[in-house]
Amino acid sequence: MPTNPTQQKLIDAGLIIDHHGLGDLTRGHVSIRVPGDSEHFYMKPHSFGFDEITPENMVICNLKGEKVGGTGRRHSEVFIHTEIYKSRPDVNSVIHAHPTYAVAFSATGKNLQPISQPSVAFSDGLPYFDQSIDLIRTPELGVGVARSLGKCKAVLMRNHGVTVVGSTVEEATILLIMLENACQIQLSAMAAGVGETFGAEQIQKLHHDITRAEQYTINFDYLVRKIKRLQKLR
Repeated sequence: MPTNPTQQKLIDAGLIIDHHGLGDLTRGHVSIRVPGDSEHFYMKPHSFGFDEITPENMVICNLKGEKVGGTGRRHSEVFIHTEIYKSRPDVNSVIHAHPTYAVAFSATGKNLQPISQPSVAFSDGLPYFDQSIDLIRTPELGVGVARSLGKCKAVLMRNHGVTVVGSTVEEATILLIMLENACQIQLSAMAAGVGETFGAEQIQKLHHDITRAEQYTINFDYLVRKIKRLQKLR
């Protein structure tokens, strides 16, 4: 089956997420809206790892959470994606994962502080979803995740994982990596005690500089090239 550009982006995102150790066996999922069709999205299939997405096994779902295309199984947590896409027309990609440091940080209930460059990307808000630790297998729980996310880039799902969104899959993927880095840094800093932070003006400037669309594309493309180089060495 020929791979269209959007399908290839989904495959690349999966490889990057896996390369950074942000998968959890076959759990976790990534999706991208079908270009020009806001009612449907491509999604990683159930029972496969992030590194195993192919044009043949990826699925297409509608905003009811029904699988309408593809040969793979649909994830039971599809409602994270449907409810965010319904409430956020600006979002074209959704990632749900269980990164180690982000899950550990979510268990503290603390706010992410702007004490590192990755954390500054979320200085405009990183809310919590604490309605349940369970899998998001109903539209009602999906609505809860979407409401908790609000207009932010990501939401910490307490003791469970994270959901990260973007206007592109490049944005969502790089933000997922940055969120895990930010949580790891803050957990380390908390062990020694967090000192003074920089002022709001400097934080706002850095936030602007590191969250531009170009930054996401440059770094996503770099990681795609890096993974291809590593694959050639095998």
